[in-house]
Amino acid sequence: KERKQFGRLIGTFQALQHRAALLMGEVSMSDALAMQALDACDRNAADADVQVLAAKAKAARVALLAGQEAVQMHGGIGMTDEFDIGFFLKRARAGGETLGDANYCADRFAALRDY
Repeated sequence: KERKQFGRLIGTFQALQHRAALLMGEVSMSDALAMQALDACDRNAADADVQVLAAKAKAARVALLAGQEAVQMHGGIGMTDEFDIGFFLKRARAGGETLGDANYCADRFAALRDY
């Protein structure tokens, strides 16, 4: 909404709008999985552990994707202290590794589902 390139706001470029729309869908799916996992935990559901693994795997991947896309969309300035994008990208990397990264959670999910 603020950054300009070639005299236009970068949000007006169709290619960036497509990337933002993809991210919005991914974030919505991640949010839905997290809410479903929280509900399963609240109900002490038998499959709560599987739901939590699915939510963690998706959230870790989406957070990293969002950070990487933000850096791409904003260019080098995205990694400066002027913007918080670099901070969030580093947090996504650290958070993604906490209690098992996305691949670990996906593998555990598959194993618990007998894949």
